[in-house]
Amino acid sequence: MSGKRNGETGKIWNSINPNIRGALGMHWITTPKKLDEYERKGLVHWPQKKGGTPRLKYYLDQTPGVPQNDMWDDIRLIPSQSKEYLGYPTQKPEALLERIINASSNEGDVVLDPFCGCGTAVAVAERLKRRWIGIDITHLAITLMKKRLDDTFGKELSPYKVEGEPEDLSGARELFKIDPYQLQWWALGLVDGKPAGGTKKKGADRGIDGYINFFDEPGKVKRVIISVKGGKVQSPYIRDLKGVVEREDAQIGLLITLEPPTKPMIKEAAEAGFYESPLIGKKYPKIQILTIEELLEGRELEYPKGLRMEMFAKAKRQEKGSGKVENLFEE
Repeated sequence: MSGKRNGETGKIWNSINPNIRGALGMHWITTPKKLDEYERKGLVHWPQKKGGTPRLKYYLDQTPGVPQNDMWDDIRLIPSQSKEYLGYPTQKPEALLERIINASSNEGDVVLDPFCGCGTAVAVAERLKRRWIGIDITHLAITLMKKRLDDTFGKELSPYKVEGEPEDLSGARELFKIDPYQLQWWALGLVDGKPAGGTKKKGADRGIDGYINFFDEPGKVKRVIISVKGGKVQSPYIRDLKGVVEREDAQIGLLITLEPPTKPMIKEAAEAGFYESPLIGKKYPKIQILTIEELLEGRELEYPKGLRMEMFAKAKRQEKGSGKVENLFEE
């Protein structure tokens, strides 16, 4: 509470002279009357050490703060080793969206993200107790967003509805007419498969639309190859899938079809035999066919699913209403 001003000497207050440390010219920062007022309000900190200088207490609500400028360089990109990293190419840091949402809304307000990608804005809005609307054109993003919300909030997740997602066979057929790639991404999501071409529409896929990785042998990654067909299906599709499974040294092949398979297709798939897991000793059909209708009814791919690897990294569990303390230097 003392400072130095040219030509002025401090005065005694409460038996303390600011010159006690031998620094000529020290003085109180304000008048003794004002110092008495600070003392009455409990704003003076008295040091325990004898001879120490008292200090004035400041609280955050006494200052207006510093306005945030329009150049934010204190929030870093998400490193691949971070628990927040999901593997989505355009993923933004949660700290960035948290700052924006806190600065521009209150609890109960609606947050709209018209290009939500993997759902960072939606997830942060849910955690900060905002209502939210997320929009994205790809079913890959929608699938990832649903999984992220479920992994992050579990039973605490607010009820929500996905508009525009096929709910039955006719909806799937309509999606195929609009964009075959969207049907492919959506169908892969029904079995938790990862797209072989990432988030981009691809050209030659060498017979692989997606895959599932799993472990059932120490140190060795096993794979399910997935092919999605939206139009009329026929036996050559099974022969092609068998060839891809052999070429890629995969363990299981799955053909997802919009239309029912023919009897020759079913027979040829059955003739492919079985894959036997060396870890659990269970046999699984090496070539499997599942229709969209069957998947919507709850039928599942047969493979060692308890040992599968995630399509994207699993989002970390969080509690709603919790605000993150930003560590500006965290890698």
